Amino acid sequence: MNPKSTSLFQLAVIVSAMGFFVDVYDLLLFGIIRRPSLASMGLSPEEILSQGELIISVQMTGLLLGGIVWGILGDKKGRLSVLFASILLYSLANIFNGMVATIPQYVLLRFIAGVGLAGELGAGITLVSELLPAEKRGIASAMIASFGILGAVTAFLLNKVFDWRTCYYIGGAMGLLLLVMRISVHESGLYESVKHTNYQRGNFLMFFNNKERFIRYMRCILVGLPAWYVIGVLVTFSDQFGNELGIPAIDPGKAIMYLYLAIAFGDMTVGFLSQMLKSRKKALLIFYGISILFTTLYFLQRGTSPGNFYLLCGGLGYGTGFTVVYITMSAEQFGTNLRASAAISIPNMVRGALPLIILLFKFNRKFFNSYLTGGWVTGVILFAIGLTAAWFTEDTFGKNLDFVET
Repeated sequence: MNPKSTSLFQLAVIVSAMGFFVDVYDLLLFGIIRRPSLASMGLSPEEILSQGELIISVQMTGLLLGGIVWGILGDKKGRLSVLFASILLYSLANIFNGMVATIPQYVLLRFIAGVGLAGELGAGITLVSELLPAEKRGIASAMIASFGILGAVTAFLLNKVFDWRTCYYIGGAMGLLLLVMRISVHESGLYESVKHTNYQRGNFLMFFNNKERFIRYMRCILVGLPAWYVIGVLVTFSDQFGNELGIPAIDPGKAIMYLYLAIAFGDMTVGFLSQMLKSRKKALLIFYGISILFTTLYFLQRGTSPGNFYLLCGGLGYGTGFTVVYITMSAEQFGTNLRASAAISIPNMVRGALPLIILLFKFNRKFFNSYLTGGWVTGVILFAIGLTAAWFTEDTFGKNLDFVET
């Protein structure tokens, strides 16, 4: 076994951060280039909205499926195997995405890319959590998430310079280059210690055959739902909300850039706050409060300037920094033989819930005959669910990870 390093700047942390950078770039790229890419295929503004909702829903469904598959493989074959295979899949899918000529092709390749993108963050945080001591896990996860989030900013900036097809090619090329860097990363010692035992590894059904474990698993998923309400509804379709609020000419790509730039700062802040408070749960609830505050301000604005609108998107992003805490808590709540399955599948279950969130939003806006009312009612429902789940979630700060699920 390789000697264990406790440095926050060891290769595993650096490569995981760079991997998440590419992951976020590719994950958010469609939201940024949605309008120009669909318009170039001859779609009307109404079709751009409807087909955009379809494609992002299909992509998130791919993430849901990929989260289960990569999670199982992460526990059966190792954390590194998932990191290699998932990045290869989404890199190739994005290269081919730059060649699409029809909407069905676009839908299929975003689904495949979604499956590939599902493995990156959870596997990286699982690996780093098992390599580092308890007092450094939260900060390391925050470092990975913060640097990774800058991938969205890069996607926006490159979109201003290059054609949308070229942006896909760049994402695919970055992923393939990252594969070379992963060669020198070592496998988790905790995983190696369980690998040759008789404990079941990566048995996804174990999340459902024990009541206490099932409730633990579901709480972790429900805590994350408000994050993708903010990202997938309020900001991805910010141009539509801007029109309803009397703020025309909102660029969704720019709104996403502000959101994710602020998420990077939120991730770092919440990581250090959890270390300072010696509590993941308290930091999570504080950032939930920040997220609720800016969601309220988002709907209260009327006729303000685009600049103020983008600043509020930044505030939403800062509050959404709670995502790194719930993903870290997800990795820490489950034994080594199910840890990758939990840490990879949970954030992707949340991402994969976006189609259901969009359906809830559609129902509410139709029921209330108002785009804005439908939006804030959807938010109230999801934040209420998330807060309830967070309140009853175990605080895992400083927890020893050397245990298995039976």
